[in-house]
Amino acid sequence: MQQAPSAVKVKAIDCLHFINGEFVPSVDGKVFNNINPATEEVLGIVAEGGSADVDLAVQAAKKALQGPWKKMTASERTAIVRRIGDLILERKDELAYLESLDTGKPLWLSSSTDIPRSAYNFHFFSEYIRTLSNEASQTDDVALNYSIRRPLGVVGLINPWNLPLLLLTWKLAPALAAGNTVVMKPAELTPMTATVLAEICRDAGVPDGVVNLVHGFGPNSAGAALVEHPDVNGITFTGETTTGMAIMASASTTLKRLSYELGGKNPNIIFADSDLDEVIETTLKSSFINQGEVCLCGSRIYVERSIYDQFLDKFVEKTKGLIVGDPFIQETKVGALISREHYERVTSYIELAKEEGGHILLGGKRPEGFEKGYYLEPTIIVGLDNGCRVVREEIFGPVVTVIPFDSEEEVIEQANDTHYGLSATIWTNDLRRAHRVAGQIEAGIVWVNTWFLRDLRTPFGGMKQSGIGREGGVHSFEFYTELTNVCIKL
Repeated sequence: MQQAPSAVKVKAIDCLHFINGEFVPSVDGKVFNNINPATEEVLGIVAEGGSADVDLAVQAAKKALQGPWKKMTASERTAIVRRIGDLILERKDELAYLESLDTGKPLWLSSSTDIPRSAYNFHFFSEYIRTLSNEASQTDDVALNYSIRRPLGVVGLINPWNLPLLLLTWKLAPALAAGNTVVMKPAELTPMTATVLAEICRDAGVPDGVVNLVHGFGPNSAGAALVEHPDVNGITFTGETTTGMAIMASASTTLKRLSYELGGKNPNIIFADSDLDEVIETTLKSSFINQGEVCLCGSRIYVERSIYDQFLDKFVEKTKGLIVGDPFIQETKVGALISREHYERVTSYIELAKEEGGHILLGGKRPEGFEKGYYLEPTIIVGLDNGCRVVREEIFGPVVTVIPFDSEEEVIEQANDTHYGLSATIWTNDLRRAHRVAGQIEAGIVWVNTWFLRDLRTPFGGMKQSGIGREGGVHSFEFYTELTNVCIKL
């Protein structure tokens, strides 16, 4: 393992709210500290928003719906949306650095994935909306029906801390392309790139009030105020399932439209006829990339018994080579977990695994040489079955369980035996089996012989307690627009 993180001088930023085109402090002056998870040092202060700040942002967004933004042509609006993506790329190095400071993820990952994909979200949706067409139908010679789309209105975007800019732009880009105005509430643990994004939107020509940003927490804070506000027409949320339940309960009083991408406990199913070297290479990523803090990670690994021992030998050996440490050192593959609270939660599951009869085959502890920072070695657990909490509950860290199976029917049953249904991965070179198993897995996304390969036109979302609705392509615009049918009597 590496030695303790080196002292890197960076220019972190203090984070204010962005309301009606201006950066402003909280009405009551409240702030909180932003902590670097790799060093446990204070990066800066963040304005702590409440109901008064949210109301100012919502009213600005509501007013902007009737302003210059509404009067723009689709071409003018989408040119601005595309310009946001261009400006993200122009500030790529800055954004990647801030993202790694906030999250503890390796800088190479922020630079290669988070920031470029964030820019591409704006490029994609600025172009895709031009391809949308509306329905028309004729009822004999009696009537002609056609549909028209209009913006949903003021939309609240509540974002998680694991892929802060990437997932925020995944929401903001289609929302703006469809003509909405927004109030963004980023995770309190990762406020910096959202703050820069607000500045980029202003620089790209977004009119005042169209994009607003309020920092803060969830319950009894900015998040709750946004969800409960009567002038917010919809809430899109990516995050943990129990928080989604709380949002649904609060939003029910005003019957807001909701779009959720929630937790996952995703199966990674490996059949004996697969290419094992390819499996190992991708499984390293689907298990431990971004410290395992990805909702799509394949944390439940099921391996056909005839290759179980062979898989474990290779998987453990490859995992030993993953360097844990300073996010700003190029060789680092696994950075720091997001916070002390989350670190303690993840490590509590490792202790629970021992109580449940599991064996820690690798990892499970803080790497040597690290007295500061929320670092955890990649952890492989065996000896548990599907009934154990460690197998059933989302851990959201660099922790996987590996379980053998004997038949196709058995592994399908095990894979579906969960409250979650976000994604799954199937490894096999049998074409018929691939289609057969994929069609029976209860998940919104099923990858075959790959992982995290995305086409932004395709539906993205989960079943069961992993979400409500779908995003991507036309599915995003189904959420961000209202559809009206016009009937003309002939």
